[in-house]
Amino acid sequence: MKFGVVQFPGSNCDDDAYHAVGSVIGQPVDFIWHQSENLSGYDAILVPGGFSYGDYLRTGAIARFSPVMRSLDRFAKSGGLVLGICNGFQILLEAGLLPGAMLRNQGLRFLCRQVHIRVENTDTPFTCAARPGQILKVPIAHMEGNYFCDPETLAALERNQQILFRYARPDGSIAPDDRESNPNGSLAAIAGICNRERNVAGLMPHPERAAESALSSADGLVILRSMAESLARREPARVSA
Repeated sequence: MKFGVVQFPGSNCDDDAYHAVGSVIGQPVDFIWHQSENLSGYDAILVPGGFSYGDYLRTGAIARFSPVMRSLDRFAKSGGLVLGICNGFQILLEAGLLPGAMLRNQGLRFLCRQVHIRVENTDTPFTCAARPGQILKVPIAHMEGNYFCDPETLAALERNQQILFRYARPDGSIAPDDRESNPNGSLAAIAGICNRERNVAGLMPHPERAAESALSSADGLVILRSMAESLARREPARVSA
């Protein structure tokens, strides 16, 4: 299996993602420049956090038009795994690879802190190594992390079990109106979702920044290991783009 980490002008978590995949879970990984139009040979693509194109206009709005996104769309449609983290999640929303949108955090402040998220669905390539209801301690660092969608989309997310993570209290309880446990005010405390086909996912918290005990938590590894385990089960199949 082989992972790729996309690099946009302004990405600042690309090295973290590369390290977590290559050095921590020990899988082959390459950087992919945003002008690349060839994703053949890869099995999973990470779209990392940061401030792509300086977050001008709005988060992800310019990155959505990068040449690599055309390839990423084909890659996803052919079954490749795609994980968007923070700014990467915002980009996938802008590109229409995931439903919904990001608003500014309630309180209009940049938030950089540890949060707890609860695993809502383990029947995906991004959560298959987790336990149902498992609580993960991971950091957030964003200004626009307030997930929103219309009632029909929310109903579909619930019905199709596309909500992967919710912001939670340490004991696992969910309180969407509690700014301590749901600090950005996300609708229904949603921290991460996937598409209906379950091969594209995005979340605002940073699993790559919670991949080693020295970082105060290694809980984020469950997401990366889930991807590796899922790919190992389906080898030698390989997608193209």
